[in-house]
Amino acid sequence: MYLPDTTGDVRAATVAVLPIGSHEQHGPYLPLATDTVVACTIARSIADAHAVRLLPPITISCSHEHADWPGTVSISARTLYAVVRDIADSLRRSGVPHLVLVNAHGGNYVLSNVVQESEGMALFPSSADWAAARAAAGMETSSRSDMHAGELETSVLLHAHPELVKPGYETSDHLADDRPHMLTLGLAPYTPSGVVGSPSLASADKGRDLLAALVSAFGAYVALFS
Repeated sequence: MYLPDTTGDVRAATVAVLPIGSHEQHGPYLPLATDTVVACTIARSIADAHAVRLLPPITISCSHEHADWPGTVSISARTLYAVVRDIADSLRRSGVPHLVLVNAHGGNYVLSNVVQESEGMALFPSSADWAAARAAAGMETSSRSDMHAGELETSVLLHAHPELVKPGYETSDHLADDRPHMLTLGLAPYTPSGVVGSPSLASADKGRDLLAALVSAFGAYVALFS
């Protein structure tokens, strides 16, 4: 998370970066704030490499599919939509016309609509960005199989925040590629632990390489607003 000490420490930029995470179960070995940690880690890496203003994260979002597990907290899609629009409006009034949403929670579908309906806004990473970064990092599971608390998320935390990863990820693999009614029923019918993926394949090196690929991909987003 980035919190400038005073207004004098705020970086002058025409592009702001807003990390968006969630507060939801991530199995027995990753924290409820995993998506927020991942979003902040990506955004911090971007800000270290590009001239953007880094904002503090949105930490609770649309996690309704995880409601069957203790600790999960959600807001509605309309609330998330309104908050993002309000932040963008505030930034424009202060002279920052462009906003990139760094989203690390797959259930925040409404963010695509916010971007489509707004001027000067982008959503990062795209599905293509994730796919390229997964390939660059040598991830062994597909994005479909690696849905939740799997190889990718565990790798990022092992690299950037290993103190947040509890024992047990090495033996918690659970694949459930067939999830036909998840929007209606939630995730619980498809996994007893809340895990969908292969965290046993995670490594700090994969997390490092994934972040490096995403930082490189972000250059195209900066170019959009040049």
